[in-house]
Amino acid sequence: MSRAVTKQAGGWRKQQALDRAAAGNSLGRDAWRRLSANRAAMTSLGVLVSITLAVIIGPWLTSYDYFSQDYDAIWQAPSLATGHWFGTDQVGRDLFARTLTGGRISLMVGIVTTLVSLVIGVTYGAVAGFIGGKTDSLMMRAVDILYSLPFMFFVILLVVFFGRNLFLLFAAIGAVSWLDMARIVRGQTLAIKSQPYIEAARMAGAGTARIIARHVVPNLAGIVVVYVTLTIPQVILFESFLSYLGLGVQPPATSWGALINDGTGEMSVAPWLVLIPSIFLAVTLFCFNFIGDGLRDALDPKDR
Repeated sequence: MSRAVTKQAGGWRKQQALDRAAAGNSLGRDAWRRLSANRAAMTSLGVLVSITLAVIIGPWLTSYDYFSQDYDAIWQAPSLATGHWFGTDQVGRDLFARTLTGGRISLMVGIVTTLVSLVIGVTYGAVAGFIGGKTDSLMMRAVDILYSLPFMFFVILLVVFFGRNLFLLFAAIGAVSWLDMARIVRGQTLAIKSQPYIEAARMAGAGTARIIARHVVPNLAGIVVVYVTLTIPQVILFESFLSYLGLGVQPPATSWGALINDGTGEMSVAPWLVLIPSIFLAVTLFCFNFIGDGLRDALDPKDR
């Protein structure tokens, strides 16, 4: 009798796992179908992939580097004949190499900082929402306190005490970008933890950490993916703003924000110094936002 019950329970668990896998595959295919039908999102994805490939391999396609100065080629306009495809700046540096090299840093700051905020925000929000009670209240009050700190004041303090470097930039932006993620994840976790499968996991003896890792976080994937695509452009814009104020990356390194800052003083004689990096920055931000909107629509359960 006990063997029959055990066998039946094992078969039920196996069938349940197969049903969950089939449902997951179906939802994934349905989301991809909806995303593929969104022309703005797919066009933005293609443009973003092209920009990413350009900033990775583009600097190797030119004979100029991003830091060498040539005082015989000051303020040259964009030209294929001279080899300066995007022109040169006030000290003769090639803007094509500098724009693509700056794109590497801007995209790296956006992606790495967003991943850091993703790990911290998802973990913090899931733990706070799932445990609840006084722990939840205490953790979210800490988030409120961090929200109340002036962002620019915080960055200036970091620069004064630790100096200016790229890793400090990651820390400064990441220190505030995870707060929104934690709040969103916490709200979703409060709704998820009352679901029947969470109660079933508790009855099966699963611990808090296992339930969060195996049952809560995977069910947050949809909203987290959407939020990540919308956070990356915000972080890139933050970095550009800091670089524009002189608090971002420092020479000889550069970014799109730093290039725009350098070009604003030369607009009357070399407007391409502002226009070209501004176009790259604006197009990248638009692409991420269109992709985020497309993912939000594709993963929206109300439209299924």
